[in-house]
Amino acid sequence: MSRRRVVQKHPVPPDSVYNSRLVSMTVRRLMRHGKKSLASRIVYGAMKIVGERTGSEPLEVFEKAIRNATPLVEVKARRVGGATYQVPMEVRSERGTALALRWLISAARNRGGKTMAMKLANELMDAANETGNTIRKREETHRMAEANKAFAHYRY
Repeated sequence: MSRRRVVQKHPVPPDSVYNSRLVSMTVRRLMRHGKKSLASRIVYGAMKIVGERTGSEPLEVFEKAIRNATPLVEVKARRVGGATYQVPMEVRSERGTALALRWLISAARNRGGKTMAMKLANELMDAANETGNTIRKREETHRMAEANKAFAHYRY
């Protein structure tokens, strides 16, 4: 058992434009080398593109995309008697949101397109419509958990 102190979670402040914690978390995940203003310009540009293309509120599309991409179960490796089993575990809401954001940003980075704002906007719209690489990743995680359901009794 670890004897370290439990690290306190720092609350994420909401962003200035949409007053949303999710947008702020996305900016922080997208940021590289401390360039927060560039990351926020990319996210707000993507939101503007989503608003123009869909004709609806960009924040609603964004939240729907995150909700669709959030996994309910995942597998964790667990060693039992010399063998390693992939044990399905339920995902806490905080971790589910973090995974969804991570998958969205990595899928947008790997996507083809002109600018990062355009790639992120396309990935957000795809995730809101339940298509794209982000949703494929979530489905893959769910399939893995379903396949290893037999080892569910090894939960911690």
